[in-house]
Amino acid sequence: MAAIRDGFQSRIGFVLAAAGAAVGLGNIWGFPTQAANHGGGAFLLVYFIVVFLLALPALYTELYIGHQAQANPVKALKLAWTEKAPKVGATAGYIGLFGAIVMLSFYSIVAGWMLAYALEPFARLFGLEALSEFLKSDSLERNLLFTPLMLLLTASIIFKGVKSGIEAWSRRLMPLLLVLLVGLIVYIATQDGAQAGFSAYLQPDFSKVTDPDLIIAAMGQAFFSLSLGVGCMMIYGSYLKPNENLPRLTASVAMLDTGVAFLAGLLIIPAIYVAQHNGVQVFQDGKLIGEGQLIFAVLPELFSSMGEIGLVVALTFFVLMAIASLTSTISSTEIPVSFLVENHGVTRRSATWWVTATVMLASLTIIFNFEWLFGLVIQVFTQYQLPLMGLFYFITVGWMWRRGNQLALECKGWMYYFAQYVRFVCPILMTAVFVNVAFNH
Repeated sequence: MAAIRDGFQSRIGFVLAAAGAAVGLGNIWGFPTQAANHGGGAFLLVYFIVVFLLALPALYTELYIGHQAQANPVKALKLAWTEKAPKVGATAGYIGLFGAIVMLSFYSIVAGWMLAYALEPFARLFGLEALSEFLKSDSLERNLLFTPLMLLLTASIIFKGVKSGIEAWSRRLMPLLLVLLVGLIVYIATQDGAQAGFSAYLQPDFSKVTDPDLIIAAMGQAFFSLSLGVGCMMIYGSYLKPNENLPRLTASVAMLDTGVAFLAGLLIIPAIYVAQHNGVQVFQDGKLIGEGQLIFAVLPELFSSMGEIGLVVALTFFVLMAIASLTSTISSTEIPVSFLVENHGVTRRSATWWVTATVMLASLTIIFNFEWLFGLVIQVFTQYQLPLMGLFYFITVGWMWRRGNQLALECKGWMYYFAQYVRFVCPILMTAVFVNVAFNH
């Protein structure tokens, strides 16, 4: 008798988990930086349009494949391509699996930085200056300590499965993330200089809306911020009950993820202007200084200038960043774990240890070759794998899978036109994103 497959027990549990997978450093770190560098309100306007035109359909297709197959990405894509070329589907599944490991290998390092910075205010509070400097240092030793810590934290949740682990912790972490985010926005809004930041973010300069660089940046950000192209959404979709209303759930996840990105902009961009008001150099040649400097130099300098309350603000901000990191590492870890459990009969506990050990080895490879490998891995992953896999999913649902074709044939009303849009328009838009992101940047 086949074992009953674990899954989400409630719609809100799924929405929070899937939004948690999507909500990560791309939303809270990447989105505000892109907005600051591409016209503020103009970028925001284009971003919302692109989410509706491209990211929402991409999210639906990835969830749809997993939901229909009720299986991990390797099984699901093999099934989707069974009638045409099962080896092509399985190969794409393995590429996604490899991509999840690669993403975890660098994401766990960055998540470890967030964890270290979250602990740093405690060191300052107790006068432990040496420890404070270590936690802020860009050192090999810090990476070797905090990367495994983040991996173990992730593993401790994955051990417990979907219902007791992923769903239960998503229901705790996501509301906490939202509360921290709103609380920080309210506090930053009271600081001198914040008003200029709100104006820059919320008032579009319509002359910039047609800027090709802005449009491409918005397309890339919208796609990447939803964690599409790796299989995170596919595996979560597979844990939904077969009779769930997928279009409605897709819209809920996209709205929550986009809402968090919007709120992150309401926090970060006014904070940038507050820092500038306090004498911190923020812009260089009209562009925001490097993203790494923003998170690990500009904002900590701002927090330090706030006096004792700055300790609380710094702690809150980096706890927020650590939570955003954790909700993303959980979803990415579940992809290879589910593969080992379902395709090779490995127990969940053993699979989690194997995946954690593999990611740790990959992370160590990056840590010991950081100067050249870290940036290269991120570039290959974000500029090539994610958009190509997104394009592959559109083709899979729209053209290759019998169920995908039935989507177009059986749907009525607006869903019929949506199915045609996924088949014909989305692959063209996704190809445009890939070509521009990969070859023009």
